[in-house]
Amino acid sequence: MFRKRPEPAPAKAGVPVTVEGSDIRVPQGVSAAAAVLLAGFAAIRETPVSSAPRGPYCLMGVCFDCLAEIDGVANRQSCMVTVVPGMAIRRQRGKRTVAIE
Repeated sequence: MFRKRPEPAPAKAGVPVTVEGSDIRVPQGVSAAAAVLLAGFAAIRETPVSSAPRGPYCLMGVCFDCLAEIDGVANRQSCMVTVVPGMAIRRQRGKRTVAIE
């Protein structure tokens, strides 16, 4: 029914991604949320009001607790994004800034 959490990929295998500025390799086909967990982070974002740490919860796109900055785009549901080579993932901290035009 449930799959085990993937182990980090060996040094020469897997997909190279950057999580919070650190280069790691993750198994092919995992989500960006799984990459953050594999990088050793328990929290993937902070709430905008109290800065409470939040970890991925449902991992199927329902709860929005996995919001992260992926390749420079904030507020992406990282559980719904499959990693690609060279992807840059940053944990989302605090509230998002809005550009006023």
